[in-house]
Order: sequence, then structure tokens, then C-alpha cells
Amino acid sequence: MLQHKIRAVSLENFMIFEKLRTDFSPGVNVISGTNSTGKTVLLKAMYSFSRALVESQKVKTPYDNVERIFSNKFIGVFRPDEHDLGHLINKKHGNDKGLVKIYYDNGNSATLFFAKQSPNKIEVGFDANASSISFPNSIYIPPKEIISSTENFGSIYREYEIAFEETYADLCYLLEKPLKKQVGGGGQEKIIRDLSKLIDGDVKQNNGKFYLDTNGKESFEMGLLSEGYRKLATLMYLLRSGSLNENTILFWDEPEGNMNPKMLLPLAQVLGELSKMGVQIFIATHSYFVQQAFDFLKRKDKGLDVSYFSLFFDDDEKVISVEKQDYVSDLEHNSIMDEFNDVYYREQELFYRD
Repeated sequence: MLQHKIRAVSLENFMIFEKLRTDFSPGVNVISGTNSTGKTVLLKAMYSFSRALVESQKVKTPYDNVERIFSNKFIGVFRPDEHDLGHLINKKHGNDKGLVKIYYDNGNSATLFFAKQSPNKIEVGFDANASSISFPNSIYIPPKEIISSTENFGSIYREYEIAFEETYADLCYLLEKPLKKQVGGGGQEKIIRDLSKLIDGDVKQNNGKFYLDTNGKESFEMGLLSEGYRKLATLMYLLRSGSLNENTILFWDEPEGNMNPKMLLPLAQVLGELSKMGVQIFIATHSYFVQQAFDFLKRKDKGLDVSYFSLFFDDDEKVISVEKQDYVSDLEHNSIMDEFNDVYYREQELFYRD
């Protein structure tokens, strides 16, 4: 069965969104916007949907159990109080229903319905042909790293109710997997070599603990490294274990967090190579350097498929809207560039005024 990517998403009365629909690139999708415009909500909704879809197809459960899988995933990722999914419905205008719909690149679609009358249950509506599709696996990398805590975090999360969203647990479980004896094709091996150069070494696991092996010279506990290096080590281990492959959708929330800006262009190059390998990538960012890195790479390499999205509050419609462009410079609503320009003008006024 063929793997399929996300072609578009539609949200109605879900969280901060009243009504939003946008198409995506099969390659890299860079999403920006000011705080509280829904970047992370959008990533988490697509991730929860995609992850639950794969889990439901693996177990071949009856329909009511499929709905439970989707409900549990959204509860685990969004963590509404009292596990009440009604809290995910947009509260404006007394709404009591919401939906999340994902369209795939072969024309199929699936829809989730939320209702305040059913606070612990999501109704799932599949396209008639959805059962014949093999959906790609999904990986979510949250803003804070988890690789330095994998040794204990997974076992604690499995047994106790702790105030961590499930994206951290899902990533932890993937990091618990052992390394494969042999990774995928040449593209995957090259990406691993590129990451090895960035972190100046290789990632090793021993009894659930992770180490950076600096080319056989020294070995450093993962907790002693900078958080930026831990994120790169996470990406490298996911590739080496086979969890991140050509049949993966990668969601990464704020890759720039605790990352030196000079590392962001090489990181963008790695992610660009992953997209060429077949990985569909969604990034939420506040970083000028992330935007510009992908823009530079796309202008240099016409084979790199990158789309830019800006979420913004539409003053006329009084809703969150989305703008999509092929190049970052074409975005009319770009809060990152707006602030960059404001800083420049403030400097000009302060240092160069008569």
C-alpha cells in the first residue's frame, strides 16, 4: 500500500480557530505568526490526528475502539482539564461543535467531530477508501529536548499521571528503540554524516542513557551537552534507529530553541535533504534565521520544495487567518520580518539621527 502525505487541513471551531483551511507542500512547511495565533495548535492537531490514524490501523480494532484511540491521543497531547474534549471547542458565539479534517494527496480525507454533548469522545468519519491507505508515521519534536531524560521519563509516564503532554512521551518511546544494524539508503547515510559533523561525534545509547561519542576520543553524558546539541542528537538517533525514514511526517515546534543561529542554516540543509528523501516536514518558528535559511536554500536549489505560512489575526473578519507563499519575502503578514525592520529603524533613529 502507498504512503500518503497531508495535502490540506481544515479546522472549524477548534481551539483558537473559528474557520481555517490551507494547503501544504509535500516537502517543507514553515509556519510563523505572533504568539496566540495557533502555530503549535495547528501542529499538534495534525500530529495527534496522524499518530492516532496510524495506531488505529495497526490494531484493526472495532469502530468504537478507533474513536477511543483518537480521543485518548487528543486528550494526551492537548491535556484538557478532566479529559473534557469539549474544552477544545472554540468558545466564541456559544459553539458546541468543532471539527478537524485532513485531506491526503491521493484525494482521500478523514474528519474528527468534537461535541460538548460528548466530552470524552471524538466521532471519526473516514473517506470510503481510507481503509486501503497506508498512512505515514508521525514524529513530533517539542520545544524542550527529552533525550537527556529518556532513561526515567518513559517508565514514569507509563505508570503515573504527570503534567507532561504526550508529545514528550511519544518521542521518548521512539528514543527507547535500539539502533538498527543497517540504516536506509545513501540519502539517509549522508544526512547522518552531516549531523555527525554538526555535533562533532556520534550518538550512543547504553542502558537507556545517551552519550555523545566524539569520534572515539571521549564520551559525554547527554545531560552535559547544550540543549541545541541534544536536539541534533535526537534527530540523529531517530534516523539511526529507523524511526525517521522516508515514510515519516516530521513536526518540529521551534527548532531554533536554545540553538546558536549559526547552526540553523546547516540544520535547514539537513531538513531539506530529509524532505528530498520523502519526509514531509512541518515547522513552527519565531526565528528570522530559520525563515531566511530555508529561503536561501530554496533559491539556491530549485528542487527543494518549501512553502511559507503566516498565521495572523484578521481585523476585518475578527478571526485567525492564514497566508501561504512560495517565498518568505512574498508574505504580506510576517511578524518576524516586521520586528526585524522595527529594530533596524530604532537603531537608525538612535545612532544616526542628526
